[in-house]
Amino acid sequence: MRSTVIFTCLIPLAATAELTPVPLFNGKDLTGWKGTGYIVEDGAITCTPQGSNLITEGLYSNYAFDFEFKLPPGGNNGIGIHYPGTGDAAYVGMEVQVLDDSAEQYKTLKPYQFHGSIYTMVVAKKAPLKPVGEWNSERILVNGDDIQVTVNGSVITEAKLSELNTKFPKHEGAKRRSGHIGFCGHGDRVAFRNIKITEFPPAANEEAAKQGGFTKIFDGSTLAGWTHQPADLESWKPVNGILKYDGKAKDLWSEKEYGDLTLVFDWRWAAPGPVMKRPVIGFDGKETGQQVEVQELDSGIYLRGNSKSQVNLWNWPCGSGEVYGYRTDKSQPAAVIAGVTPKAKADKPVGEWNRTMITMKGDLLTVTLNGQTVIENAQLPGVAAKGKIALQHHGSHIDFANIWIKEL
Repeated sequence: MRSTVIFTCLIPLAATAELTPVPLFNGKDLTGWKGTGYIVEDGAITCTPQGSNLITEGLYSNYAFDFEFKLPPGGNNGIGIHYPGTGDAAYVGMEVQVLDDSAEQYKTLKPYQFHGSIYTMVVAKKAPLKPVGEWNSERILVNGDDIQVTVNGSVITEAKLSELNTKFPKHEGAKRRSGHIGFCGHGDRVAFRNIKITEFPPAANEEAAKQGGFTKIFDGSTLAGWTHQPADLESWKPVNGILKYDGKAKDLWSEKEYGDLTLVFDWRWAAPGPVMKRPVIGFDGKETGQQVEVQELDSGIYLRGNSKSQVNLWNWPCGSGEVYGYRTDKSQPAAVIAGVTPKAKADKPVGEWNRTMITMKGDLLTVTLNGQTVIENAQLPGVAAKGKIALQHHGSHIDFANIWIKEL
């Protein structure tokens, strides 16, 4: 059964109302944020005269970002979305304007500079802003191709990224589908509070999955079926159908053992990693001697209770799907080493959701990543006939969703 039968690309917007927002600001300090020139004042994040960019530590793809903001006279700020973390957020990411556009100093604004517009690209309707000095509410909805901005209950901006890519082919930010969220200050004392995010998991056609013989092994809200201690819930957090992991606890093991199976799941990197040099690996499984700089992000799936039979999820040049324990075992035949080496790097950019299907039959492994077969009937000599599954990690922040299994 193909994974595309189980999954659809996005959660329907009508279903987002059923999800629970999660605070991104604790009202006390800037935990979870990075940058300078912002302070916490009266329970709000406030830009100072030295303020420029303050961004989330985490990466986000499909979500609703809710917040309240208060403008001083002539106040100017912005919300950066899909921001990679460096550079001008309005161009390497996208910037949704936050502005007292009623001020005399802005009487000659270009249409795309008014509040709620996506800077240089999308013109917003006139925002129903409250008088200067009062709190306004805003939601920025990012759901795959769709962006929507709502201010004080009125939708003022709607856009499709695919159309922006065509209209503005040189705009790097419009090409991105994930990144940091940030406040883009200009030194004005704009304040933000009640900052929350609702992340959307990839949608699943549960009826089709069940008809295909698949069973859900993550229920979306608890760790039922997984071996864990109460303290593990501090790091392995089920939120709105997403299993969010902060890299600070042990691997998570299934309670049940499995033999032949097809395992389907979604995953994405939820925060950037340190930049390190990692080896280039040839299709024969041998390291070429060349190294390139990548973000060090590393996780994987243990099969049949053994770390050697681990399908890697990582950001190395060869791509995810590699079976490190067999590829680096020099006692293995050349065909085995080459077989457990990905045929291509099919990973999506860091921060975006990936869909993986792993099939084990006897000692043969096949891995499909984002619709592309990267490992096909690779032999794992000596692999156990049966064992538990583990969500493994090396300290990276990673999200999982839609974990389904079919016993063969």
